[in-house]
Amino acid sequence: MSSNPVAVTVASLMPRAKEELTELVAFKSVADFDQFPREESEAAARWIADALTAEGFQDVALLDTPDGTQSVYGFLPGPEGAKTVLLYAHYDVQPPLDEAGWTTPPFELTERDGRWYGRGAADCKGGVIMHLLALRALKANGGVPVHVKIIVEGSEEQGTGGLERYAEEHPDLLTADTVVIGDAGNFRAGLPTVTTTLRGMTLVRVRIDTLEGNLHSGQFGGAAPDALAALVRVLDSLRAEDGSTTVDGLTGDSVWQGIQYDAEQFRKDAKVLDGVELIGSGTVADRIWARPAVTVLGIDCPPVVGATPSVQASARALLSLRVPPGVDAAKATELLRAHVESHTPWGARVTVEQIGQGQAFRADPASPAYQAMADAMAVAYPGEEMQYAGQGGSIPLCNTLAALYPKAEILLIGLSEPEAQIHAVNESVSPDELERLSVAEALFLRNYAGGAA
Repeated sequence: MSSNPVAVTVASLMPRAKEELTELVAFKSVADFDQFPREESEAAARWIADALTAEGFQDVALLDTPDGTQSVYGFLPGPEGAKTVLLYAHYDVQPPLDEAGWTTPPFELTERDGRWYGRGAADCKGGVIMHLLALRALKANGGVPVHVKIIVEGSEEQGTGGLERYAEEHPDLLTADTVVIGDAGNFRAGLPTVTTTLRGMTLVRVRIDTLEGNLHSGQFGGAAPDALAALVRVLDSLRAEDGSTTVDGLTGDSVWQGIQYDAEQFRKDAKVLDGVELIGSGTVADRIWARPAVTVLGIDCPPVVGATPSVQASARALLSLRVPPGVDAAKATELLRAHVESHTPWGARVTVEQIGQGQAFRADPASPAYQAMADAMAVAYPGEEMQYAGQGGSIPLCNTLAALYPKAEILLIGLSEPEAQIHAVNESVSPDELERLSVAEALFLRNYAGGAA
């Protein structure tokens, strides 16, 4: 790879990339403003806007989206008559979770064992840097041969749909011939991968009420209906004995036809404890890419320390349901709601509140842009052939863009390979992946425009 002029340029830019990612990771840009200051997200947005302006982007704007967050837009004109490519990333991040569980502070980019650690380093502030590196490399080697639009979202992790609604209200803004979503990842580090499917998602809050107030468990326990026990019954009903997701009416037997995920490798990637079984049925790829998966994200109940001998009057849980391609997320939400209501025991009062929702996505890998990317990946990853994989996570904007621009080709690449541990403590990015994928994106833009790699 090193003899390619674009690759040589990207390699020379890596120290600058590390400095910029350090600055970007330092913003605590969690788009949950009950927990983190809005100013942190707004400062990150301004940083990106300034970076785009410095790269010659026009019409740079902070877009106030309907969910109260900001996305960053810019347009870089190419040669007359050139195709238009939309580059996507997001700057908002997941909360750091247990900060004490991090080996180094989550909002300080730290190099360790050949990787750069920090919240958002891979998901997806690294994606912002990847786009910048690719464009800088092209500028230094003959220029950017396409029109480039860039959109950097401010609330992707929250699933609140601000950018989707903004795009629907401004349908001309993001029009493009091809979209490169920089928020996926290689199947494993060093194996170039394009993600062709995403699961959709729905997020609901379940509340169960049984009593006007808590009661003494000795005086009333045994006859008084316990809301926490009722909630546990409901949550248990969402899984079969083998751990498969069981939502009444929701199909769970789809099969994944692409690259397979070795079960032992998955155990290592997921850091499953010795002796603990994987859950579900079918292949690992079936389970994580082609089938629904429910997760209990949180429960409101008394903590063990300080708990009193009480029958609980109310209990709440936050549930995530990942929805496979081919299943409408709105329909899945209604099935989940009906399931929770029908499985709530003892006549307890139950409410199901929808918090977020996004549709699943399936790309067309036979389109010309995929060949342009495969040729670019072959240069960036010598000796490796581009693979097609699924992703169990959700990027709701994908389906919005597919619906708005049905002729546009959509490719998903990115830095979130398994070792990155996105959404967990000690998230990191491989600088080798950042370098190679930046080269691949630059060469893709050149290939797609019709030039030689």
